[in-house]
Amino acid sequence: MVITETANRKYVVNLSAEEREHLLTLISSGKHPAQQILKARILLKADISEAGDGWRDSQIAIALETSVDTVTRTRKRLVEEGFEACLIRKHSPASARTRIFDGAAEAKLIALACSQPPTGRARWTLQLLEEKVVELNIVARASDNTIGRTLKKTRSNRT
Repeated sequence: MVITETANRKYVVNLSAEEREHLLTLISSGKHPAQQILKARILLKADISEAGDGWRDSQIAIALETSVDTVTRTRKRLVEEGFEACLIRKHSPASARTRIFDGAAEAKLIALACSQPPTGRARWTLQLLEEKVVELNIVARASDNTIGRTLKKTRSNRT
């Protein structure tokens, strides 16, 4: 089903034979992230070239069980940023929080967790470690949850 209503579309997908082949290979072989496969399917359905289907966004969204906005964003990203950028998940450095424990602070936390616990205690608790790292000026502030995640990430056990 080829639709020739390209005049109304702001972001027109017109794939080359090599790009189509790459997308077909990506869909049919190996392990790839689900979002990457979805974007490849969207591009193949939206393609207006001779080999393409040329579907409208609403048709693609229904067929692939996704939103029209996802289809529109995929088209837009292809046109504005290029073929490879369209398939790769976009990472925003502003979306992640800055790490409280850098390498040096993490090493000090591990050393503290492996040291003798305070007198009257059988072992370090996350709350005790939280208080101690602030007291020793290892970090300005940290929650027990952050300390637990840091120790888990490094596979360190509290003694």
